[in-house]
Amino acid sequence: QVQLVESGGGLVQAGGSLRLSCAASGRMFSNYAMYWFRQAPGKEREFVAAISWGGGTNFYATSVKGRFAISRDNAKNTVYLQMNSLKPEDTATYYCAASRSYSSDNLRLWGRYDYWGQGAQVTVSS
Repeated sequence: QVQLVESGGGLVQAGGSLRLSCAASGRMFSNYAMYWFRQAPGKEREFVAAISWGGGTNFYATSVKGRFAISRDNAKNTVYLQMNSLKPEDTATYYCAASRSYSSDNLRLWGRYDYWGQGAQVTVSS
C-alpha cells in the first residue's frame, strides 16, 4: 500500500512560482512512475506531467511545457512539480498519482493509476 500526500500549494500572483511536493509512504516507491494531474472547478481532470521510475525521462502537457518541471528523489520517496511563470489558467487542484506503467498513451484511463494523493490547491491571481 502506498499513500501519497501533496504539499506546497497556495496563492501566487501571475508570473510567480510554486513547487509542489508529493511524498509517498510505503516501500517500493521506485517501482512507480509518477504523474501530476490538475482539475479546475467545473472542468475535467487533465494531465500535467509524468516522470519515469528512475527519473530519467519525463513528458508534459503542451500547456505547461517550458514552464513546469517534474523531478523525483527516490531516496526521499518524493516527486516534485516546479511551476514557473504561473498563469491564472493554472489555477486548479493538483493531484499526484502513482502507476506501474509509464506511457503517454491512455492518460485518462483512470484504472491505470494505482494510488492518488488528496490534492493541493494552487490559485494564481491576475
